[in-house]
Amino acid sequence: SKSPKSTVVPPGPPVYLDLVYIPNHGNSKNVNVEFFRRVRSSYYVLSGNNSATEEPSRAVLDSLLEGKTQWESNMQVTLIPTHDSEVMREWYQETHEKQQELNIMVLASSSTVVMQDESFPACKIEL
Repeated sequence: SKSPKSTVVPPGPPVYLDLVYIPNHGNSKNVNVEFFRRVRSSYYVLSGNNSATEEPSRAVLDSLLEGKTQWESNMQVTLIPTHDSEVMREWYQETHEKQQELNIMVLASSSTVVMQDESFPACKIEL
């Protein structure tokens, strides 16, 4: 029998990247504190807007804070949520002071892209 695949990051040395997509829409079954301890990025994209499956998970958002406390440097991190959700808003408000301490900025979209008959929020990232 095959065991289910998991994206949980095993312990080890950190990996440094410019842009990371948080796996599985921010589901806590696949992303934990070890992910943020090991996968260090200037930008994290968080796509998730499903309260029934708890995506994005509050536990994942809290894991970002806890994981970043383990970093040697206080480099700026930008979290880019692709959807506005109640979980995201509550986490932002309740942990805003901690975010500032850890040099974490949550990017709110203020731009809209219009393509054919569709429009959606967007943000520009320069690396």
